[in-house]
Amino acid sequence: MLDCLRPERRQFAKGQAILRTGDTTSSLGIVLSGRVLIERIDLWGNSAVLDSIGPGQIFAESYACTPGEPLMVDVTAAEPCEVLFLSISRVLQTCPRTCAHHTRLIRALLALTAQKNLTLSRKIFHTAPKSIRARLLSYLSWQAIRNGSRCFTIPFDRRQLAEYLNVDRSALSNELSKMRREGLLRAEKNRFELLDMPETPQ
Repeated sequence: MLDCLRPERRQFAKGQAILRTGDTTSSLGIVLSGRVLIERIDLWGNSAVLDSIGPGQIFAESYACTPGEPLMVDVTAAEPCEVLFLSISRVLQTCPRTCAHHTRLIRALLALTAQKNLTLSRKIFHTAPKSIRARLLSYLSWQAIRNGSRCFTIPFDRRQLAEYLNVDRSALSNELSKMRREGLLRAEKNRFELLDMPETPQ
């Protein structure tokens, strides 16, 4: 199918911009290796992490499907990565042979788009609570459920987690320290273990 789709394969260094706010694109990106961050950065340089995209995941598909729509986010390489860009017109327009592989690709794209919508919905759930602790518990509980274990690694460092949850980094670190002292969790860098809730004295 690569001959039919004529993709563009590119490599990016850590911190390098892949797409910037205001850009337009007619291609979606597939992360082949490494990890990229989807961030919202305003005119004053304030940033908020919206998502972390790893191998096999896609980005910019909504913008590619909406010709001329400027991006509201920055896409940046969180680490050295390789990205495959596919022209959306070639993806959605089947060739005369209409091979089964192309049909599977379109179905996969639809499924991934649905997953992205769920990811955005989860972010809304995690940032809806007013307190930092409630936001942390919402996010960490979901990670435990997703990984099927109380021990798991998250895709964010402290700064990125604070931006994702839309809280101050220092306040986030302070709250994590309190939760460690209270026996709610263990944490080392981006590795977490959720512990049983301590019993309240009668």
